[in-house]
Amino acid sequence: MNELIRQIAQRTGIGEDKARLAAETVISFLTAKYPSMASNLDGLMQGGDSSQPARGAADRVKESMGGIFGKKTA
Repeated sequence: MNELIRQIAQRTGIGEDKARLAAETVISFLTAKYPSMASNLDGLMQGGDSSQPARGAADRVKESMGGIFGKKTA
């Protein structure tokens, strides 16, 4: 989650507090829109950057998003 927040802040030029709010808003939206991804997104929000479960959750979210948009992830 921290990496996501840093990337949002860097790419948009907003502060980390607003970037955190943006990330939480998007994750909440995706959780509501795609309930099957909820546990993966929760894992992403709970995990730190260096924990294996967090990376696994991020990979599962990426795979799920690829499936939603009809793209295969490598």
